[in-house]
Amino acid sequence: MMVRVILLTLLVLGSGLTRRVISHEESGVWSCESNSETQVQADFRPGVITLDGHADDWKDIDGFEFSLLPALDPDEDQEYKDGKMTVKALHDGNDIFFLLQVDGDYAYSKGDNSKCPSVALMFQIGDHATYHNMGGCKDQRGSCTNKTCKGHEVDIMHFSIGNAIPGRLYGGNPVDNREGNGGDRFGHLVDVYAWNPHCRYLDGMGPSGNDSSAQNDWKGAWWHSSFTVHSGFVEEDSPYSTGGQKGTYYFEFSRPLRTMDRLQQDVQFTIGGSSKMSVALWYPVGGNPWHGSGHYTINCDWVVLDIASGGSNLTGSAKPSSSWDVASAFSLLFSVAALCVAYQLRFFDWGTRSVMAVPTLSRFVRVLIPVMLSPRLNPPLLAVANKLFS
Repeated sequence: MMVRVILLTLLVLGSGLTRRVISHEESGVWSCESNSETQVQADFRPGVITLDGHADDWKDIDGFEFSLLPALDPDEDQEYKDGKMTVKALHDGNDIFFLLQVDGDYAYSKGDNSKCPSVALMFQIGDHATYHNMGGCKDQRGSCTNKTCKGHEVDIMHFSIGNAIPGRLYGGNPVDNREGNGGDRFGHLVDVYAWNPHCRYLDGMGPSGNDSSAQNDWKGAWWHSSFTVHSGFVEEDSPYSTGGQKGTYYFEFSRPLRTMDRLQQDVQFTIGGSSKMSVALWYPVGGNPWHGSGHYTINCDWVVLDIASGGSNLTGSAKPSSSWDVASAFSLLFSVAALCVAYQLRFFDWGTRSVMAVPTLSRFVRVLIPVMLSPRLNPPLLAVANKLFS
């Protein structure tokens, strides 16, 4: 059983992730000057996002811009040269969505993840999990367990696009979820947990074997602005565009706010609460394959992710609803008008076809409207009422 777990882990994670575990070694003393005010906010915006890698439906969503510095040596002189990364987030009450947007010349080499861009999201799970050293458990490979590293768990979503078709969904799928792990044999959008860089596993796997209750809860897609085909790619269209074209990469992801995890391997998001996160980018600078620890991150410490409640940050098309809106008010006003007509007909002599003495209509209306609407009718509608019935 143990041999099967190890072989399956290597098969799904691929050589790129394996190398990253081995090569994640710092060259000197860790130093970080973090911006403690840095944060990302996920507003409540239901029915807005289609998960396809395209950014058009994100145009009205506020983004948060970050410089990309080397993860192991956050030196501004070594900043990612093609620009900053924009991170956007929202939720619909059930799922949370992320968009990562970063400029970069088009680079794609089918089957070779290290010659293609790659991204990852990392979230704090355990109370003692640090950004630095990916959870910060002191145990080394072979000695870390869920007991010795308890409280240092981090949740990681990693997407390497070397086998992923642009615009197609990857991540959780019935084949891998049936195996009870966080793998993705089709597009390498994997669901991982870790205690430190040397102790990382697919969800459901670990040093003590695997647990069949786990699954990959993430889904995602990618795109590049140089693509001229929008009806959809297939594998035979690879490499999908001409290498070296300037443009922007888009990586789009979603996951349920809450998952069925019972192994402390998934972060659980709470509406109205906050979590801690980070974002990483690997890019083949100058066409050279990236190596495992050669990634950039948006900050040298955790970034706060706020999950807004439904009523706190509605903007644009999602505005606060009122129990008494204008349409309802006008509908009632027209009903009142109809009642007034009926009121007048009551005093019409159909024999002589003449109007008998009618009590003052405006007085009737001015008494009736406050009874029916007060105190909810606002001043503009009162003005309308006065104009209609004076």
